[in-house]
Amino acid sequence: MDSGSRLAAADRLITLPAGVPKLTLGWGVLRFATQYLKHPNGIRAGLEWKYTPEQARFLLWWYALDENGQWLFYHAARRLSKGSGKSPFAAAWALTEFCGPVRLDTFDPKLPGGCLGKRVDMPLVQIAATSEKQTANTMRQIRAMAPKGSPIVREFLLDPGRSQYNMLPEGTLEVITSSAATAEGAEATAIVADETEHWLPANGGPELYATLVDNLTKSGNRMLQTANAPKPGKGAVIDDTYGDWCDQEDGRASTTGQKILFDARIAPPETVMEDPASLRAALEFVYADCPWANIDAQITRIQAKSAKKDDSKRKYLNWPTTVANAWADPQQWSKLARPDIVVEPGTRIVMFFDGSKSRDDTALIGCRIDDGHVFTIGIWSPGNSHDSDDDETPVIDAEVVDAKVDWAMDTYDVDAFFADVKEWEGFTKVTWPQRYRDRLKLHAVPSGRSPEPIAWDMRTKDYEFTAAAELVETEIADGAFTHDGHPKLREHVLNAVRKDGRFGISIQKKTPNSAEKIDGAVCLIGVRHVRRLVLKAPTVPERSNEAFFV
Repeated sequence: MDSGSRLAAADRLITLPAGVPKLTLGWGVLRFATQYLKHPNGIRAGLEWKYTPEQARFLLWWYALDENGQWLFYHAARRLSKGSGKSPFAAAWALTEFCGPVRLDTFDPKLPGGCLGKRVDMPLVQIAATSEKQTANTMRQIRAMAPKGSPIVREFLLDPGRSQYNMLPEGTLEVITSSAATAEGAEATAIVADETEHWLPANGGPELYATLVDNLTKSGNRMLQTANAPKPGKGAVIDDTYGDWCDQEDGRASTTGQKILFDARIAPPETVMEDPASLRAALEFVYADCPWANIDAQITRIQAKSAKKDDSKRKYLNWPTTVANAWADPQQWSKLARPDIVVEPGTRIVMFFDGSKSRDDTALIGCRIDDGHVFTIGIWSPGNSHDSDDDETPVIDAEVVDAKVDWAMDTYDVDAFFADVKEWEGFTKVTWPQRYRDRLKLHAVPSGRSPEPIAWDMRTKDYEFTAAAELVETEIADGAFTHDGHPKLREHVLNAVRKDGRFGISIQKKTPNSAEKIDGAVCLIGVRHVRRLVLKAPTVPERSNEAFFV
């Protein structure tokens, strides 16, 4: 991942693609539900089935095809707030996959969506979860939509049961809650993965999920997940899917063209839950596609003394919450994002660099001196080097990083450039000082036995870095600066957890060997510190940096 000012996927409040696709089987899917299904309860009880506008748009994209008749999306998830109608929607989709025109027959430009659909031969539709209780709501809706004697049961020769529907001559819609081992090999044509916020390592959820996906992959069939926002740090399957979607949207994942379709509607980060007007506006936004939602009842529940704030955030605002020792709150970080701000060439800035060769990411972050706006110059992951063979340990391409440093020095008016030393000593102590020493107004270590223009060895700066980390943590909470919204920087900041050290609260990885990187967060702390030093130093480099730190 290199530089670029763009809003991270995780900061989007609406995640569905805009508009509708040109080629899609979705229009036939919508017609099928209207023709054969009725609403079993709610404000439209007894009336013909009618998808809401956003539900319909989801289906149009879910059944979108390319010009070769291949799916645009191989996997889908709907992570929506409590009471958004996820179970009735999943039930309608399962019955449509069981009986409806959900596979391409032929292209027909005269039809809406340009496609004619056909039924699946020998359909096997599964409602999957780690326990039968998790499937209860969806299966209850299926039984209510397709009871004995209903049009869909009569026309498609269905035999309804409590947890299984059979179709003559050879079709099955069933609940599956078995272990991953017993699920192995089933040739499912469609799967509803129900309540995947509860699919956890502790109950075998990820293993079951992997088995089901492998079963679908053999035939090119697909899965739809339903979920609420999960509890943090539990390893829920929906968390992994959301992470994969963010990687996809932020350009961090290679694909063959097929993608994940993720449907979420998330309350604005500036929502103040204690303010009734702000809370109502947020709920009206989140539930805009749910005319059955009772906003007054939700506000009463959220503001009840017995209600847990984090539970309300997850269930009603669709906010992912953080682990207890998280360094930064995701909503607070999102509030600071200003991807529209352009740092023009010639602008006075400072820079901070944290480098690794192979174990971690390498980051170079800038900060505008006049207002403190933070922007990403570059974040690189191991494995991007053109010099590495497939059987070698992936490494950072030092030439690419060096070229970006040189570009930044030529593009901006850089007052100070601090860089951690470990693994990049040749650049931080030799190459870069030879090039840039005379251009920097503030040196990293201007005096002492070993003065350094750029090298700022964090192994000896625990006190300074800890104090800076505490200050930036407060600045994020108070909204004291803006940033470019870069997805990789966001990821690193939200990966960081608080570390209680001998000088105060700093940051660290969740575990020493965690694959979740925090190098961008280190640079954020460092670059804000360097800006403060520049602002406090009347003349440089004759004065000691530490003398100006507060």
